[in-house]
Amino acid sequence: MKIDPQLLEFAKSMRHSATDTENLMWQLLRAKRFMNLKFRRQHVIASFIVDFYCHEIGLVIELDGSQHGTDDVIEYDAERTKFLEALGLAVVRYWNNEVLLETDAVLDDLWEVCLGLKSKNTSP
Repeated sequence: MKIDPQLLEFAKSMRHSATDTENLMWQLLRAKRFMNLKFRRQHVIASFIVDFYCHEIGLVIELDGSQHGTDDVIEYDAERTKFLEALGLAVVRYWNNEVLLETDAVLDDLWEVCLGLKSKNTSP
């Protein structure tokens, strides 16, 4: 599937205008700092740009601000998640305030998710 060059350019621009939450998460995930897994940020998958993506275990991490609490965005996020899961990807979502105020709890949860996906991907 060919990726829209404009979408790639937009993803690149998003990396340069990251939120505080995205910057914090990127500092924790980048350079294989988390479980020795390689994460990409603002990664294009089909017609979507996901916040963080780990190809090795098929994981998408989305960070959600308050705009994700409205009915239409909740519905859009659900459809988007269903689409990504149909590609065989796991999707986890964290609220921005969780990442900023309860970082250790988010990382503990993410550790469990990654552990489960790693074992699933290495089982015969």
